[in-house]
Amino acid sequence: MGTVEDGAAAARIEPGADVDERAVLGAGTRVWHLAQVREDAVVGAECVIGRGAYLGPGVRIGDRVKVQNHALVYEPAVVEDGVFIGPAAVLTNDRHPRAVTPDGRLKGRPDWHAEPVTLRRGCSIGGRAVLVAGVTVGRWALVAAGAVVHRDVPDFALVAGVPARRIGWVGRAGEPLRPSGPGLWTCPRTGEAYRETDGTLSQV
Repeated sequence: MGTVEDGAAAARIEPGADVDERAVLGAGTRVWHLAQVREDAVVGAECVIGRGAYLGPGVRIGDRVKVQNHALVYEPAVVEDGVFIGPAAVLTNDRHPRAVTPDGRLKGRPDWHAEPVTLRRGCSIGGRAVLVAGVTVGRWALVAAGAVVHRDVPDFALVAGVPARRIGWVGRAGEPLRPSGPGLWTCPRTGEAYRETDGTLSQV
């Protein structure tokens, strides 16, 4: 069992979960059945690691993150606070995967350089989305289900498709924003206002 940090509510590891003793779990975090948390992974407070999810060695997960069932988060991914990773989503780490070297030898850890996927605060990754090694998804952005992300996603962007392309903007509530004037956008749920400048969005 991994290290459980002190706090008001201890982490809870369900029977059948595989949490390495060198992993660190924050207070109030819950790890469900058949999930695997590898050595030196650090998971923040109040997270949910779903059934069958995988967190690779040294992965960094912030506070209040949800990793849904069967999502795969490969090292050295960095996931900031408040991120949602949908069911069966995959964060890859190798742009040029091969099982063997050119001379036919089975590849081991020294044979490649893993590139991290970085998920910024509050962003959401839809179910079965695939994020190619090295990409960054910006704050509060939304990646649609089944998308393949091969380049960086701006803050507040809504991207979809294979390959993923921006099809709109979303606010912090996750709903598509509505145009409200030249370069201005508004969240229909919260009324928050945003300004678009040179292809980027910021909250007013």
